[in-house]
Amino acid sequence: MRISNMMHFTEHHRYYIFRDFSLSSTEQRMLTLIYQPMVGAFAIGLYQQLYHGVAEGKSGYSLLESQRKLLLGLGLDMNERDRKYLVEQASRLEAVGLLQTSRLGLEGQDDVIYEYELTEPLSAGEFFRNQHLAMLLRDKIGKYAVISLRESFGVKEPDELAAQVNLTKQNISVPFYELFKLNVQSVDLEMEQALTEVAPSRQAAPRAALETAGIPYGEIILRFPRNSDNRRYVEQLRGHAEQLGQINYVAYKYDLTVADICRLLDEDGIFATDGELMVDELQLRANQMYRQDKKREGDRQRTLGRAQAASTAAAATDSDSEESMIEYEVLEKDYLSVPNQLNGRCDIQQYNMLMRNEPHTRFLQRFFPGAVPDWIERACERMDLNYRLPAPAINVLIHYVIGMNDAQRVTKSFLDSVASNMLVKGVDSFEKAVQYVREQQQVELDKERRKEEPSYGMSAGARRPGNRGGSSRKPAIPIVDHALSGGTVSADELQELQRLARKLGGKS
Repeated sequence: MRISNMMHFTEHHRYYIFRDFSLSSTEQRMLTLIYQPMVGAFAIGLYQQLYHGVAEGKSGYSLLESQRKLLLGLGLDMNERDRKYLVEQASRLEAVGLLQTSRLGLEGQDDVIYEYELTEPLSAGEFFRNQHLAMLLRDKIGKYAVISLRESFGVKEPDELAAQVNLTKQNISVPFYELFKLNVQSVDLEMEQALTEVAPSRQAAPRAALETAGIPYGEIILRFPRNSDNRRYVEQLRGHAEQLGQINYVAYKYDLTVADICRLLDEDGIFATDGELMVDELQLRANQMYRQDKKREGDRQRTLGRAQAASTAAAATDSDSEESMIEYEVLEKDYLSVPNQLNGRCDIQQYNMLMRNEPHTRFLQRFFPGAVPDWIERACERMDLNYRLPAPAINVLIHYVIGMNDAQRVTKSFLDSVASNMLVKGVDSFEKAVQYVREQQQVELDKERRKEEPSYGMSAGARRPGNRGGSSRKPAIPIVDHALSGGTVSADELQELQRLARKLGGKS
C-alpha cells in the first residue's frame, strides 16, 4: 500500500471489502501453515478481519464503514504510529498476492474511499510451483520444513499402485451431451435478462503474473557446451521444473542473459554430485558477475564521456569558433560564503557565479595550488558521467566537502555518501543543492550544541536518571574556590598554621 502522506489514511476515511470466494478448510490450513510464517500472524489476522467483513457463505461487497472499525477490531490505537503499522501489514498481504488495495475518488468530493479486494489463497500445488513464494518460505522456515509441509498437504498413492510401472489407463467417463439433451429451439429472454441483472457487477481481479526471466530449457541446452562435465546435469533440468524456475529467478534478479546463465552452469560447484542444483552458490556467483558487469559499464561510460568531451573540444578548436555560453544569475538568497582558500581572490557574488556556471573540472582546480588529486578527480567524474548529477550541484558538493576546511571530511567514502544523499533527495539544481547544504550545516550545528551542553548544568530540583525523589542522595560538598589561593601568607599566619599542625599531630 503506497501512502505518501499519512493524513490521507486516517480512521475517518471510509472503506469497503470485496471478495468472490469462500475459504475452505484446506485454504485455512494454507493461511495458517504457509502464509503466516511469511507475512506474520498480525497480517493474517488482518486478512481474517477483512474476510469476515462480508457475510459467511456469500460473496460480493461489504457495507461502507469508517476505518475506525477496522483499527479497533485489530486492537490498534487512533494514532499515526498504528496507522503506519496497519499500512505495513496490508503491504505484506499485497506482496504475497492475498490483497489488492485501491483508492477511489468520488466525483465532486475531496474525500476518498479505500477498497480492499481479497484474493483466494493459492492451492498447495500452485504455491510450490511459484518460485518466488516457495523460496521466500524456505528463507523463513528452512528447506526441510518446506519439504515436510509440502508432503503434509497431500495423501500418497497406495503402495500397490505406486509399485506398478506400466499401468493401462482408460477414460470411461460419459460426456455431457451424451446423457443430456437441451432444448435449443426456445430461448428464454426474460430469464437471461434477469440473470444479467442479478449477476455480480464485477469479478475478482486476476492475479498479477510474477516477473521471471522466461528462459526455456531449449535455449539453455542449445547454448551449453557439449564437452562440459556439467552437461549431464543440465540435461536433467528438462524434468525438473523447480530447478529451472530457480535458474530463471536468479537470471531475472541479476539481469542475466542466456549466455551468462550457461557460463555459470558450466562452473565447478554449481551442481552437487547427485545432480542437485546448488541455488545459493548460483546466486553468489551471479551476484559477483552482476557487480563486475556494473563496474565495467561504469568505466565504459566514463571513458566514452572523456572521449566525447575531447572530440568536442578539438572540433571547437579546429573551427576556431567560440560560442558564447549562457550565464545564469544567482539570487542573493542562494549565496554561499567564500571559502578561506579563495579569500581575496573573488568576492561572494563572483564566487557564487563561478559555482553556478563553471564546469566542475575548472571549479575544482581553484581549491588546489597544483594538480588535483587523482582520486578526487575520478570521484567527481563518476558523479558527472555515472550518477548524472548536474554540474552546479557537483560544484556545491565540492564547496561543502572541500571548501569548508573540515579535513576529516575529504575522504572517498564521504564524497560518495554526500552524492548518494543528494540523488536520493532529488537534488537536480543549484538552488536545491544550496538548500541541502544549509540543512546539513544546521544538523551539524545542532549536534555540536548538544555535545557542548554540560551534563552537570542541571538545577538542584531537576530529576536525574535513577533519582526518583528529585534530590540527590549524596550530601552537598562545598567546592574549594581556587581564586582564594592566589594570595601570600604573612609570618604571623604561618606561625599560627604551624602551631595548629603540631597540635593536630599530638606534639603540643
